[in-house]
Amino acid sequence: MSFEFKQAIIVRQDLKMSKGKTAAQVAHASVSAYVSAKRRKPDWAESWYGEGQKKVVLKAESMDEMIQLKKLADIESLPNALVADAGLTELEPGTVTCLGIGPAPATMIDKVTGKLKLL
Repeated sequence: MSFEFKQAIIVRQDLKMSKGKTAAQVAHASVSAYVSAKRRKPDWAESWYGEGQKKVVLKAESMDEMIQLKKLADIESLPNALVADAGLTELEPGTVTCLGIGPAPATMIDKVTGKLKLL
């Protein structure tokens, strides 16, 4: 394939998570979205892994924005995963913190996330 692949992780900003909490949630989103891609689009997952696992971490201002992004990813048939916190430290159990999208062709991810700001 001649695509450039990447993964996007979107982090809710309204939760005001600590840096450590944010890092852990981003890691959960990356792994969970990769597992989704491995099942649904194994060739995309393999290509992304072989290209060096490019990622971008972006901001969402609210849960509503996160849900809209997930809907767009679903419409585009992009593998994705919402991360809900276990509630052991800073957040209530079940709080959605991040959305992982991809790995997928970069152009497809940009169609969904292109207007978001970098974290």
